Amino acid sequence: MTPPLAGKVAIVTGGGRGIGLSLVEQLARAGASVVVNDLDEGPAMDAAKVVRAGGGRAIAVPGSVTATEFPDRCIAAAVTEFGDVHIVVNNAGFVWNGAIQKQTDEQWQLMQDVHLTAPFRLLRALQPLFKERVAAERANGLRVMRKVVNVMSVAATGGTAGQVAYASAKAGLYGLTRSLAKEWGPLDVNVNAVAFGLINTRLTSVAFERQSILVEGRAMPVGFTPDAADRLIPMIGLGRAGTPREAAGGIMMLCLPESDYVSGQVLGVDGALSN
Repeated sequence: MTPPLAGKVAIVTGGGRGIGLSLVEQLARAGASVVVNDLDEGPAMDAAKVVRAGGGRAIAVPGSVTATEFPDRCIAAAVTEFGDVHIVVNNAGFVWNGAIQKQTDEQWQLMQDVHLTAPFRLLRALQPLFKERVAAERANGLRVMRKVVNVMSVAATGGTAGQVAYASAKAGLYGLTRSLAKEWGPLDVNVNAVAFGLINTRLTSVAFERQSILVEGRAMPVGFTPDAADRLIPMIGLGRAGTPREAAGGIMMLCLPESDYVSGQVLGVDGALSN
């Protein structure tokens, strides 16, 4: 049986760890060639190696999605190596939390840049390629559906105390998703989003002591205390956090041909988390 994504080319930002890595592996198993981005070179290269070791096709394009040169560099790498782009998943991101009175302009702007401006720039840069390829495909009597999946959060729709900047940026992705679904419908592009709840990643790990991750040399606080986790888990209908594999599965649903008539939607992948 032919894999469902055979011949497709996917770009996954933030694909070197956690949900992104699981998605890269799932896309490759489904037959897609994958362009793996991660902020850090090591995880991006490792993810691509995992795919190739399993018989798939993948390349790494490391670097910050906020860099102005990133969209053109990433798209050029995809086209040079694999010839096209059919799937784009805007997954890269991290949190920099704090109550509004403690939020600096730098914090606010970085959350907008990573979670909203970077996806906008990548998608804007893809428009000429999509337009050109669709014209050629239709001239040959073909209809080829392309997919965009933007990664949101339940914070975008329900709000989360201490995440004003992050939640605002993710909410902006809702407007981008809905508007672009209408704008790109004539190009046979499905534009959707997923809204994650609590997923077990390094950003949500539970520990008694303060935790942080390094983002371009800056230590960013992450994770939950056991008390905070104990308060949140009972609010989830399924009674537990999701796994990266389950979260990536929600994205995969919107990348498969079965979603060819689904566009402008936000799929909640949150285990029935009450907002």
